[in-house]
Amino acid sequence: MPQRLILVVRLGAMGDILHALPAAAALKRSFPDCRLSWAVHPKWRELLESGGLADDLVLIDRRRLSSLTAAVKALRKVEFDTVVDFQGLIQSALVARTARSRGVYGFVKEQVRERLAASLYTTRVTAKTTHVVEKNLDLAAAAGARDRTVVFPLPAGRPESDLPDGPFVLAAPFAGWASKQWPLEHYAVLARRLLSELGLPLVLNGAPWQAETLRGVEMAKTHISSISGLIDATRRATAVVGVDSGPMHLAAALEKSGVALFGPTDPDRNGPYGKSLSVIRIPGAVTSYQRRKEIDASMRAIAPESVFEALATMVKL
Repeated sequence: MPQRLILVVRLGAMGDILHALPAAAALKRSFPDCRLSWAVHPKWRELLESGGLADDLVLIDRRRLSSLTAAVKALRKVEFDTVVDFQGLIQSALVARTARSRGVYGFVKEQVRERLAASLYTTRVTAKTTHVVEKNLDLAAAAGARDRTVVFPLPAGRPESDLPDGPFVLAAPFAGWASKQWPLEHYAVLARRLLSELGLPLVLNGAPWQAETLRGVEMAKTHISSISGLIDATRRATAVVGVDSGPMHLAAALEKSGVALFGPTDPDRNGPYGKSLSVIRIPGAVTSYQRRKEIDASMRAIAPESVFEALATMVKL
């Protein structure tokens, strides 16, 4: 019997790829003999390499003609038994249809960001659940997955840059939208209290181009790394402070203790999956999903004292 070939399409971003991991893993468990390929932007490949889930990566950078040409060649090289688009954008749906397959699965038009994408699927699925992880599992189930056990196959990561020898709290302050971020001055207040009252340094993780900004946060240590370095640092952290961004969802996937700070996005839909992270959101925060360039007022209203008190109850030294 020929090997079953499955293509998963989730080009980015970090948190969204993490949210699709359990669904892709469910597909692979349900078809143990399958070969699973994943179409993804090159910047996120470290999330999928050496994690034991994706057998092949189809790297797609739409800004580079050579990348698009190579991706089309790879997608047309074989005939996939099943293609699942977890992204729901026109570009991801076009990737799914470029692949040779009679079965292309995606969400109904009411549940995708770009409604036209749904017209490109051969099977349109209505998710019955709320959280993105569960919605993706609904889609995988329609494509044949029979096991909804949630697992996050992730690589081990690798040490990069210096980290404290002992316990520490890790935070990644930046998000794709500035409106989801917590003010850097709040991190400074939190860092001072963590160090003076609990003896715990606060480590701020970021990419190289964010280093100068992070180093300006008083009392905090800076950890500059790639995604692999972030994975390693998250595994080693005693606790984490996160906002609605990839690093927070990584911490949830690794079942780290800590807090997740929410404002203009809905934690019921986009919050940390599982029970290891506690959500802090002020009463009356408005769910808007507006991608503004300034920090939302509901995020500014989360007091550093509240975050410290939450961390203090869960940190065991």
